[in-house]
Amino acid sequence: MAAILSVLQHSSCPQNIDFHFVASSKADTEHLRRTIASSFPYLRFNVYRFDDRVVSGLISTSIRAALDCPLNYARNYLASILPLCVRRVVYLDSDLILVDDIAKLAATPLGDSSVLAAPEYCNANFTLYFTSTFWSNPALSLTFAGRQACYFNTGVMVIDLERWRIGDYTSKIQEWMELQKRMRIYNLGSLPPFLLVFAGNIAPVDYRWNQHGLGGDNFRGLCRNLHPGPVSLLHWSGKGKPWARLDANRPCPLDALWAPYDLLQSPFALES
Repeated sequence: MAAILSVLQHSSCPQNIDFHFVASSKADTEHLRRTIASSFPYLRFNVYRFDDRVVSGLISTSIRAALDCPLNYARNYLASILPLCVRRVVYLDSDLILVDDIAKLAATPLGDSSVLAAPEYCNANFTLYFTSTFWSNPALSLTFAGRQACYFNTGVMVIDLERWRIGDYTSKIQEWMELQKRMRIYNLGSLPPFLLVFAGNIAPVDYRWNQHGLGGDNFRGLCRNLHPGPVSLLHWSGKGKPWARLDANRPCPLDALWAPYDLLQSPFALES
């Protein structure tokens, strides 16, 4: 709800935005549809149900239980979940708010061949996302040969669904997940398969569009500050979530930026 409101409030043409939501059960789908319709009566949106069974047999235990939720893998299947007429999307996690016009992000050029665009973080230690089993096996580690592979966060992506469908990238991601079930080549949820398939081959996006990590690390969720530089999107990736910390009356300083958009917490957020 906070993400929706932030998108609308900062858009130059909110009436031109179509929202697509994914939920994991019939009950969740109907609840989400009612909640959104009552809070945003003029919003153009669709809600799709993601069948957990599609991916449940492919999920391996990760370092944080929340990362093992089947819905966390729904982004792998957007090309088949959404109608064929939807050719390009901005994928957003739900733990973020925008403070800039999403049309700018949606207009990110993908060049002649890139399937997706996202901010890259080449200073991060890329090797840590994979196990020693992966790096000690040349047949696997050579996957990145000839690619300037860098970490990117999958919570904010611009995706060309038409190119995704043509290249059948869902199958490519699933193949790595199947291998993970057999030999444990990574430890962190749904991110590593995306890195294996796309790292080094994505279109760049300015860092301002994913000021991520505001939820802290995956274990303790400690408070964090913004990275230096301009900000267009704040992302509470990590264990600590702003709505939980606000409800518990133990917020981090940056959680105050979330509060005005939290409709479920503040009934006057639409007027503020």
